[in-house]
Amino acid sequence: MVAVARRRALDHLRRESARTPKEREAAHAWLTAEVDGAAVAGDDQLALLFACCHPALDPASRVALTLRVVCGLPAASIAQLLLLSEPTVAQRIVRAKRKIRDAGIRLRVPDLSERPDRLASVLRAIYLTFTEGHSPHGTPAVVRDDLCEEALRLAGGLHRLLPEEPEVTGLLALILLTSARNAARADADGALVLLADQDRSRWDQGRIAEGRSLVEAALGQHRPGPYQLQAAIAACHADAATADDTDWPQIAALYGELRRFDPSPVIEANRAVAVAYAEGPAAGLAILEGLASGSQLAGWPQWHIARAALLAQCGRDDDALAAYAEALALEPPDAVRQQVARQIAALEAARSSTGER
Repeated sequence: MVAVARRRALDHLRRESARTPKEREAAHAWLTAEVDGAAVAGDDQLALLFACCHPALDPASRVALTLRVVCGLPAASIAQLLLLSEPTVAQRIVRAKRKIRDAGIRLRVPDLSERPDRLASVLRAIYLTFTEGHSPHGTPAVVRDDLCEEALRLAGGLHRLLPEEPEVTGLLALILLTSARNAARADADGALVLLADQDRSRWDQGRIAEGRSLVEAALGQHRPGPYQLQAAIAACHADAATADDTDWPQIAALYGELRRFDPSPVIEANRAVAVAYAEGPAAGLAILEGLASGSQLAGWPQWHIARAALLAQCGRDDDALAAYAEALALEPPDAVRQQVARQIAALEAARSSTGER
């Protein structure tokens, strides 16, 4: 029953000490509001996701509200995920709640005919929940397994509900293929291990096999979309026995296709990194630096980190150190911050060994 989902969510909220008393009270009120209808595919939490992604709300507000109220993410994490300021996220959530109240919208489980209008927001909320689990904020952990596994469970339930929808299949494949690397993403001391340095024997081959099968099935329907293409990129990494075997030209081409569906600066920044591996650091750096003007990337630590790495490869050590410092100033997740500190130390040590000042 949907009531079970509300109780689970409330239990999670009670454990979440970061919320202020006022926020906890507001979240409690929304989660205990009446929700009509039956659960979706036997998954109460998935039903609640559909219920909160009402088409009367603008898509950005739907996702922010769902991540906050249903998935329990704090506003600061949502802001990082959406590359927005925390006040902007808070305003979106407030506007969404006001819209529901003023328009008399009932938070109910949609019937079959209504679900397509909500699917994109549901997919986005599940994807961002997994993204937060994959690189969490506010914790020294490299991975939050609870969020990753919850996102996987929700994606699996959605796939059982809509097995012929290729983007649903693509999202499930993406989560399987990416989470398959989780065990190798931290070393014995709990420090972040970059993809190129991971022990690939620790990757979960069962998840990789299932993810490959799903992405092939999804792409075989000839209705490509962003989650399918991201899953195909993850499959390229899974197919490489070593980092040197990675098919970077194929990955760069897939990011080029992905741009058509999601022309965001984040996608273009990721394409730049793939181009750097495929064609050389100067080619990737040119793309990255062309993105700086007028985009949200200045507030995204990963853009500065990628730029710093390519600057260092191009021999521009001073600029690389400045870019790393900018990344740290943006307060990235703890594991990323520690990795950046190690990169800075290595770069400074290399400069010292060559007598540079």
